[in-house]
Amino acid sequence: MTQGNHSTVNEFILIGLTKKPELQLPLFLFFIGVYMFTVVGNLGMILLIGLSSHLHTPMYYFLSSLSFIDLCQSTVIIPKMLVNFVMQKNTISYPECMTQLYFFLVFVISECHMLGAMAYDRYVAICSPLLYNVTMSYQACSLLLAGVYSMGLIGATAHTVCMLRVLFCKVDEINHYFCDLFPLLELSCSSTFVNEVVVLCFSAFNILLPTLTTLSSYTFIIASILRIRSTEGRAKAFSTCSSHISAVALFYGSTAFMYLQPSSVSSMDQGKVSSVFYTIIVPMLNPVIYSLRNKDVKLALNKFLEKRSVL
Repeated sequence: MTQGNHSTVNEFILIGLTKKPELQLPLFLFFIGVYMFTVVGNLGMILLIGLSSHLHTPMYYFLSSLSFIDLCQSTVIIPKMLVNFVMQKNTISYPECMTQLYFFLVFVISECHMLGAMAYDRYVAICSPLLYNVTMSYQACSLLLAGVYSMGLIGATAHTVCMLRVLFCKVDEINHYFCDLFPLLELSCSSTFVNEVVVLCFSAFNILLPTLTTLSSYTFIIASILRIRSTEGRAKAFSTCSSHISAVALFYGSTAFMYLQPSSVSSMDQGKVSSVFYTIIVPMLNPVIYSLRNKDVKLALNKFLEKRSVL
């Protein structure tokens, strides 16, 4: 970085969720509980799907990958945030900040496209059940999964490379609980026009494309469900989609609120609340949503617990 009016920033200070000291301990206890629940829930989902042979289907193949993404995303964010609650001055070095930003973007973008892939899977299962095994073959699922992670890697690389070109002033306090795009851009001494254009374009693509995929898939799904004559058949078809709809609404709603608006319009306090939903709350709730409202998962869990009790 150049000298003079600019200075080389070696580390940043994370402000965190709040500056009120009386809230630090309650928030620490709350979020450490959330993190433990997230780890147990998502790791348990991955192990349950891997150990249950009747769950070795494309739907649960994607669900296992979603749990892996949620687990990694939470691990990138929450441990460092917890440090902020017990330290008077929570610092993060420049390389650590860029690394956290990169991996956070990899997993959050991957989750956007993973939810779209899961919607397409449900579309094929309900609208073309006779062709499901052919359309959603192991090779097709592997290609979809490779595409999901490729989108995450490409998007994260583009954002991080642009961020590495930004010059930072002496003000090194990030008004957030982790290194995110907009809070970092607020500290810039150089022009952030290119960064904001990249953020808007990639965010629109990574949110709107999966959203359109999901909406079009469920438009055809609802049309197919309405053509089913029996009430029992309609209920069964809808039950396979209700969990996914809940997860999609929570995740896309909070990410769209955060990223699909100019930085001048959104405030960092609003951004923190929105970020808590899709970085912490959604990864915690996904295993609950997909297990409590899914008969196959509950059956697999009961069988697993029965085997453990016999042993």
